[in-house]
Amino acid sequence: MAIVEHEETRSLSADEIAQILPHRYPFALVDVITDYEPGQWAKGRKCVTINEPFFCGHFPQKHVMPGVLLLEALAQVGAVAILCLEENKGKLAFFGGVRNARFRRQVVPGDVLELECELTRRMGPVGIGKAVARVNGQVAAEAELTFAIQ
Repeated sequence: MAIVEHEETRSLSADEIAQILPHRYPFALVDVITDYEPGQWAKGRKCVTINEPFFCGHFPQKHVMPGVLLLEALAQVGAVAILCLEENKGKLAFFGGVRNARFRRQVVPGDVLELECELTRRMGPVGIGKAVARVNGQVAAEAELTFAIQ
């Protein structure tokens, strides 16, 4: 993914993300947006802790973050990018589909997920983003995500 950072870094705290996305505990999966370009791309971070509610059942003997939640975290980062556009403020971004998802590394308590989503195509209210999650520079998951704005 070739996200080009701009000179002025834009970031959003968890409170600011909550003003853009409707997700709340336990589904608010992005701790901070570290940089973004409205309508183009966003980068975020999630610090994975043993206190995550999903670790109670996935798997109690070997804690691994579920792949579907990795995809959801990536989708939330992409949603921030598209919903920061003035024309989309106050709207919702719904998951429309997932293509070519690959899980390359387990995510466990103590990992810091670096999340990136670049919006590659848009046709009216429907768009596609290329998303990658990394831990210590290693790809943990990647996918092409489709979304719909309502």
